[in-house]
Amino acid sequence: MDHPLIPNIDDLTTEQLGETVVSLNKKLSIAYRLGNHDLCNQIRMAIETYQNKYQEKIRKSQSGTEFDGIIDIT
Repeated sequence: MDHPLIPNIDDLTTEQLGETVVSLNKKLSIAYRLGNHDLCNQIRMAIETYQNKYQEKIRKSQSGTEFDGIIDIT
C-alpha cells in the first residue's frame, strides 16, 4: 500500500530511492526505541512505497537483458 502523503516519486533515481529507504530505516529504529508504534506503522508504509518504486525501476532497467527471449510461458 502506498503512503498517501508521499508526493510523486517517479522522477527519483534508484540511488535516491535507496538513500531514502536507508534514511527511513534509521528513523524506524529510532521510533521503535521510543515505543511510538503509530509512527512505526507510518514509516513502514513509507518504506514500502519507496521499495516498490525502487523494484519497479530495477525491473524496467533490466527488461532488455539477454534472458528476454529464453523463457517462453505460452
